[in-house]
Amino acid sequence: MSQKQQSPITCHVLDTSRGEPAEMLPIRLEVKKAPTTSPEEYDKDWILVAEGETNKDGRCPNLLSPESHKITRGIYRITFNTSSYFDNFEVETFYPYVQVIFSITDTEGHYHVPLILSPYSYTTYRGS
Repeated sequence: MSQKQQSPITCHVLDTSRGEPAEMLPIRLEVKKAPTTSPEEYDKDWILVAEGETNKDGRCPNLLSPESHKITRGIYRITFNTSSYFDNFEVETFYPYVQVIFSITDTEGHYHVPLILSPYSYTTYRGS
């Protein structure tokens, strides 16, 4: 799949507690309607862009469908439903959700958001 055909926003989740990709982990992608720096307004006005689930490789390569590949400048939020994922293994987790908030300035770019996960910790970074 070429860069033009790939979703402009992708993610990859690795479960370090199991040493495997995190399969069937639900994901939500949202965009902030009106970016603000006010703490009172932070959690308001998020618009759902897409929902998906990681595949057997822990990836969600088609988070945005071919019809919705166009992204806009703004603040985005990916929510990883880690509680739902760990419930599949009857494992308690300290982090029921992991939210990664990031800014898109280049609408032609590719944004990859990896998540390295265990029941009691997580790490993320801007991938390629």
